[in-house]
Amino acid sequence: MMHVLSSRILLRPTDPERSRRFYEDVLGLQIYREFGTGPDRGTVYFLGGGFLEISGRSDTPPGPGAALWLQVSDAKAAYGHVLSHGAAVERPPRREPWGLVEMWLTDPDGVRIAVVEVPEDHPLRHRP
Repeated sequence: MMHVLSSRILLRPTDPERSRRFYEDVLGLQIYREFGTGPDRGTVYFLGGGFLEISGRSDTPPGPGAALWLQVSDAKAAYGHVLSHGAAVERPPRREPWGLVEMWLTDPDGVRIAVVEVPEDHPLRHRP
């Protein structure tokens, strides 16, 4: 059996400074820790129950299957925040047939990000 104590998503962006500005300014993620120096330093952000690490550099962006799912308490407020910071939103928040409110945007390297609100009346909020 494997007992996982912590987890994080690792992204190797094509432009680390641009990605840090996006995750800090546009999404408003808070820094957990930083390591190294200069433009290729590593930055780890709080990501709810996990972490997002931006470190190193890649010649190519992540594959098209890479995506982040971020649950927020208020998708409309998140929408206003990312718009005020110049983010290109693929799809504004809307309630999906499955009951979640979802907004979609992309990071500077094209990583798709779902910003999701679980409404009060959704079954995910209640234990059977």
